[in-house]
Amino acid sequence: MPTLATNSRAKFDYDILKKFEAGIVLSGQEVKSVRAGNVSLKGAYATLHGEEVFLLNAHIGPYKKAGALLGYEPTRTRKLLLRRREIKELIGAIQSQGLTLIPMSLYTRGRRLKVELGLACGRKKYEKKEDKKHKIVHIKG
Repeated sequence: MPTLATNSRAKFDYDILKKFEAGIVLSGQEVKSVRAGNVSLKGAYATLHGEEVFLLNAHIGPYKKAGALLGYEPTRTRKLLLRRREIKELIGAIQSQGLTLIPMSLYTRGRRLKVELGLACGRKKYEKKEDKKHKIVHIKG
């Protein structure tokens, strides 16, 4: 299960309450580009439209060996594949509690590409500062 990309800011900016594993719908050249490591989850997030989940702002660069691709958009919206009961759980949590869906990592499981989503609550600035202080104390002590 090699990890192809991680969102390093996710654990710093958010408190992760629960994690989900989702499939991702990609074109053939996008899969090759992701496996080559040409992907970034920085600034990416997931949203719900009806009963479907979509990944926004995930940057997947064009595959170098594919040649010129007319109209290719690296940060296009991509559909995520989850079980229906997981989607219903997400709808309830996001609408009632105001939580956010953040992609944590992109990895392979067998031949498939998977996205680890975190159901998260945003942190305040002072919470981030306290977390940094505790990390510095543990490193020194």
